[in-house]
Amino acid sequence: MIARSPWWRPNVHADRRPLLLARGRVRDAVRRYFTEQGFLEVVCGALQVSPGNEAHLHAFATERTGPDTVKQTFYLHTSPEFACKKLLAAGERRIFSLGAVYRNRERGVLHAPEFTMLEWYRAGEPYDAVIADCLAILRLAAAEAGNPVFRFREREADVSCAAVRTSVVDAFRAYSGIDLLATLDADGAPDANALAGAAHAAGIKTAPDDTWSDMFSRILTERVEPRLGLDAPTILDRYPRAEAALARACADDPRLAERFELYVCGVELANGFGELTDATEQRRRFEAEMAEKQRVHGERYPIDEDFLAALSEMPDASGVALGFDRLIMLATGAPSIDHVIWTPMAL
Repeated sequence: MIARSPWWRPNVHADRRPLLLARGRVRDAVRRYFTEQGFLEVVCGALQVSPGNEAHLHAFATERTGPDTVKQTFYLHTSPEFACKKLLAAGERRIFSLGAVYRNRERGVLHAPEFTMLEWYRAGEPYDAVIADCLAILRLAAAEAGNPVFRFREREADVSCAAVRTSVVDAFRAYSGIDLLATLDADGAPDANALAGAAHAAGIKTAPDDTWSDMFSRILTERVEPRLGLDAPTILDRYPRAEAALARACADDPRLAERFELYVCGVELANGFGELTDATEQRRRFEAEMAEKQRVHGERYPIDEDFLAALSEMPDASGVALGFDRLIMLATGAPSIDHVIWTPMAL
């Protein structure tokens, strides 16, 4: 294998520099967009008592020490979500954060251990409003990059076109032939045996110890995601509640939740919610996620009790997390996320 030249080699940097300059233009345009919409940019601390409580999310840990302190573990945040929601509880109404977040065990063309996340919240507004923000940001990025067509590998999408909006249930039916609702009970509890049977009928392999969530993720990755965001952006909407730990249930169907993802060129760019504000329900979901993390990965993260306390003061809100580096990568046609990060981590 031939080692790749370090990013700091002058010839390598010269090739990457136009992409990095485009990154700066998009960053400035995004900040202008939010300022004009009445948002306040906030800066959230990276060290947190909990990095988040999703089963398959992995964090970097560190230890606070000192002559007069008891040793205490902190985590680099995987998202500014908990901090932003505390700010909503404190009284802020439209906020955004643009800064570094950290995720362990993630490295590849689309993943970096340290990357930039754009996250924003609208208090008292439906999540249709933050979906509209997502599409506006795509158009801003295209304008600053000088091309409405986003590219990744052999896929293209014209972000000036109207977005396609489809539910997870409809997408599973269309691209895998699986009736996802038939694998959920009336309250949204998943039936692993039912989904395993449907997966086998569709020619999708499963393992005996696969959970419903495992199979859902495999079907989504293998059959659904590659078909999304081709030609035009796609909003994948109304996730099963079992796959939306931080989202409130849909008013018209308790089996589903107000969660959406934005796809362009088969790549997930953003993940948004109508935010859950019921602390009791949120604790139950966190504990279930951590039990699954313990089962699969042999570890669990603490629950941020301060966050749960803040939920009682938090207004109804909608929020989105968008991978800023991925946005730049697709807008510029860069082959990997490292090409659009100023100082990428060595492989």
